[in-house]
Amino acid sequence: MNTPSPELKKVVAEADDFLPLLGTDHIELYCGNAKQSAYYYMAAWGFQPLAFCGLETGVRDRVSYVLRQDKITLVLTSPLVADGPINDHINRHGDGVKAIALWVDDAKKSWEETTSRGAVSVLEPTKRSDEAGNVVLSGIKTYGDTVHTFVERKNYDGIFMPGYQPWSPVHVSEPLGLQFVDHMVGNVGWGEMNTWTEFYARVMGFAQLISFDDKDISTEYTALMSKVMSNGNGRIKFPINEPAKGRKKSQIEEYIDFYQGAGVQHIALATSNIIETVTALRDRGIEFLKVPSSYYDTVLDRVGSIDEDLAPLRDLGILIDRDEEGYLLQIFTKPVVDRPTMFFEIIQRKGAKSFGKGNFKALFEAIEREQESRGTL
Repeated sequence: MNTPSPELKKVVAEADDFLPLLGTDHIELYCGNAKQSAYYYMAAWGFQPLAFCGLETGVRDRVSYVLRQDKITLVLTSPLVADGPINDHINRHGDGVKAIALWVDDAKKSWEETTSRGAVSVLEPTKRSDEAGNVVLSGIKTYGDTVHTFVERKNYDGIFMPGYQPWSPVHVSEPLGLQFVDHMVGNVGWGEMNTWTEFYARVMGFAQLISFDDKDISTEYTALMSKVMSNGNGRIKFPINEPAKGRKKSQIEEYIDFYQGAGVQHIALATSNIIETVTALRDRGIEFLKVPSSYYDTVLDRVGSIDEDLAPLRDLGILIDRDEEGYLLQIFTKPVVDRPTMFFEIIQRKGAKSFGKGNFKALFEAIEREQESRGTL
């Protein structure tokens, strides 16, 4: 096991771990057509079918498909009726993340601890049972219409949770080496970053791992600010972004405009072999942001020696950065939904605990080129 970095040790020391989080349980996305979205994530991303709920399981207002790859679980949900909160969410935001579900040992205690510190409840502790045991769920609001669901499953041996049945479609693609959720990034509006970082500190006991201001994250035209919040054991990391003043509209402003408010901007998925994973994703039609080839002319002067051959990294557009603990390799998809909102990051850490500060300028210039093509810069 890697020795914790000085930054993580500081976070552990500062975090008030009254809310032990065991990891990311699942991510629920509200979708216009969950069945077709499930096919996309299986065929292109290598997720495996796990479970479903809907009319066949006695649920009349929605359908959900559960997909899994290693420790990453996605729940894709669509409405089955004309009106309701799922429809309202999709109408306003388009497809996007509704719930970041956190795996806990005690969902009732998690709800009590957070609501007593000012969190707004969206689900009081509720036990769901079937022949395989029970799952306890509770939930609170966070930025925008996003919620955190606390999931206690220590007394459950079923497929996913009560109310779901196994789902085994005929067509299944091979997994692509995606392992776990490294971090999830939230975009919030002007002046709201500190409000939400303070929320995570006060309500959930997180501590600030790192911060970036508009001098760190800026180009000739746009800028943003970001703070990374982490829980005590470092398994949950939430960077929070807000716009900063620039000559043109930043990617955060574009997101806020099209998402109609704050929400999850991107999900970073870890792999142990980013070259193989990204090659397979590209071969299955996933589009990635590309930086100019000149980026690679000097990158090793900045980051030093790496284990990988530079040629495939250049060919795929994979970025490289280094911190005191090691280096990382990362790449970002173009938006994976119709609105220019949600996207994915693929990341491989070779010791590094940071978030690629050295790549910010090249990355954001690539994003600006995409914005310009959409007429939203």
